[in-house]
Amino acid sequence: MADIERTHPEHTQQIGDSDLFVFPLVLGGNVFGWTADETESFEVLDAYTAAGGNFVDTADLYSAWVPGHSGGESETVLGRWLASRGNRDDVVVATKVGAHPEFKGLKPQTIRSAAEQSLRRLGTDHIDLYYTHFDDENVPVEEIITALDLLVREGKVRHIAASNLSPARLAASLTFSDREGLAKYVALQPRYNLVSRDTYEGELAAIVTEHGLSAVPYAALAAGFLTGKYRPGGPAVDSPRAQGAGKHLEGERGLRVLTALDAIATDRGAEIATVALAWLAAQPTVAAPIASARTVDQLPALLAGTDLRLTEAELRSLTDAST
Repeated sequence: MADIERTHPEHTQQIGDSDLFVFPLVLGGNVFGWTADETESFEVLDAYTAAGGNFVDTADLYSAWVPGHSGGESETVLGRWLASRGNRDDVVVATKVGAHPEFKGLKPQTIRSAAEQSLRRLGTDHIDLYYTHFDDENVPVEEIITALDLLVREGKVRHIAASNLSPARLAASLTFSDREGLAKYVALQPRYNLVSRDTYEGELAAIVTEHGLSAVPYAALAAGFLTGKYRPGGPAVDSPRAQGAGKHLEGERGLRVLTALDAIATDRGAEIATVALAWLAAQPTVAAPIASARTVDQLPALLAGTDLRLTEAELRSLTDAST
């Protein structure tokens, strides 16, 4: 097992204007019950919380894409871990609705039924942060927000958030919440990293800033590409994520980013993944990047990103390379 010390980041991060104060690195639960079995998942969760972590992200979808799985495997593993450790009140649990094979879309009844199933699998009476996983443009934002607000009023959800949402739909949702005095998104979970900046930076980031939301980016390490293990001419990596990571080698941007990361990592005596996460954490609106670890040995490089403070010159070098 890797030697992981309890980290001491300068401060926790507040999610929007909510009462959620979180560790500045979110542990992604997409691997639980998939590439990490239950024993490995428990070990990673134990090590993350022992290091000071308190924010775990999952979804009812995970891991329905695996042959023989039906969705909800990750929530089930997380729920068993919470029950076995007796630490539910110490962990901020985020999950998502809208993509489970049996609960697709965001019709009010779908949201309600999916939430009940997530609560059952998690073994809890409340979800701390409940995301709409993917937008459902067939449902008016007014109906989506009203359904989510009811869950908040019933105490089944503490705060709501969104992922994979267009600027127009995000703005409309926030405006409706404000006008009607209903629960309002406190966070946005966008795909955002050094080689995927275009979708978030611009309109979405401006809306997040205007309304005081927090960004909690997923794919923070670009499916492992920003760990540095995928290189031109390098050996193929036997990983379910290898194909997604490899696409970043097809253009010049990926190579420029790796070169810049290599230089800073060498100078600072840090892992490449640590530097990539530190850049993301330093971006305006970002509260905490999401990163997953299949084994405990993968955690130290991720946790170190909460303590590494890049200089303005280092940040500029990475930003320029990734532009």
